Amino acid sequence: MQAELIDRIYECSVVPELWPDVLDELALITNSIGGMLFSARKAVNWTASENVFEAFETYVRDGWLGKCPRRMCMMEKSQPTFFVEQDFWNAEELASNPFYRDFFHPRGLGWSAGTLLQMPTGDNIVFSIERQLDQGPIERNHVNRLNELRPHLLRSAFVSARLGLQRAQGAGETLSRFGLPALVLNAEGKFVEANDRAQTVSEHVKFNESGRPVAFSDRRAAAFLTDALEKLDGVSTADSLSFPIRNEDGYAALVGHVMPIKLAAHDVFANSYALLFFTPLDQTRAPSKELMRSLFDMTVAETRIAKGLVKGRTLKELAEEGEVSITTVRSQFSSILEKTGCSRQAELVGLLANIAIGQSDETRAD
Repeated sequence: MQAELIDRIYECSVVPELWPDVLDELALITNSIGGMLFSARKAVNWTASENVFEAFETYVRDGWLGKCPRRMCMMEKSQPTFFVEQDFWNAEELASNPFYRDFFHPRGLGWSAGTLLQMPTGDNIVFSIERQLDQGPIERNHVNRLNELRPHLLRSAFVSARLGLQRAQGAGETLSRFGLPALVLNAEGKFVEANDRAQTVSEHVKFNESGRPVAFSDRRAAAFLTDALEKLDGVSTADSLSFPIRNEDGYAALVGHVMPIKLAAHDVFANSYALLFFTPLDQTRAPSKELMRSLFDMTVAETRIAKGLVKGRTLKELAEEGEVSITTVRSQFSSILEKTGCSRQAELVGLLANIAIGQSDETRAD
């Protein structure tokens, strides 16, 4: 069931008219009424389940979007998780909140689980699952289920957002409209097609000849791609499909993202297996913590460990600060090494320091 849902999530990436069905399924597994996907870059695009479509049409049309306290709170918290109302407000604050009092409550809504992704490309993506007011808050076990799916939801939605939530007519149009360096691969990792922007990463990624495997200047990136492609037939909630691509000095220059082509997406990418696209890292400007968290599919706990290591904390200190066992922290540390392709702590710290995880706010907090 979970694998089938993940396949359907990735199907939506280039067939965005299917998002309402997936949002309905997310609502079903969380005992909710519907869901909404919102994206903004140069323009605002959105889609929603039928049950909440009218409400969110008003939300966008009448300017509620611009003053939505949920979105502002998620931006401030900026953690790789779905949030519920109790993460931001107590019962008294929520009852007197004009947004809820005047918009959601009159429509029989008022409980949600939402998450936000901000990318340096300028894309902002929000998922929100809505529950009826009389049903009470969305429980933590349902939030955990959504968090398991979150990396896949956001990776697929990012592609949809780049396409303006509009289906393209074929692979060439999709790649052209995508606006980031991107390649299409077959099941063996061999190059099928690329967009013009792919030439901008040719220093690090070699794909000049159709029918030959894609190669990287960073050998660890090549191993990551091979591993990711092997997972795509049965991709699970635990699989990480993003990886760093380092330059000759060992600094992360790009992040590669592998996305399976599933189900009706084959109507767009015929005889293809995966989309490989790249997020360039601006070495003159530290990427935000949102980017760091999205790059390697880190959990909230793993992000805390990663940030602590960059600041010079030991695993023992991080265990004490988080009030968890050292065994748990070591397990999280091992997961971080696996997701970033590092073999030891010094290498990990060097990579994360290079892309300045959480620098924008953590340096102020200390």
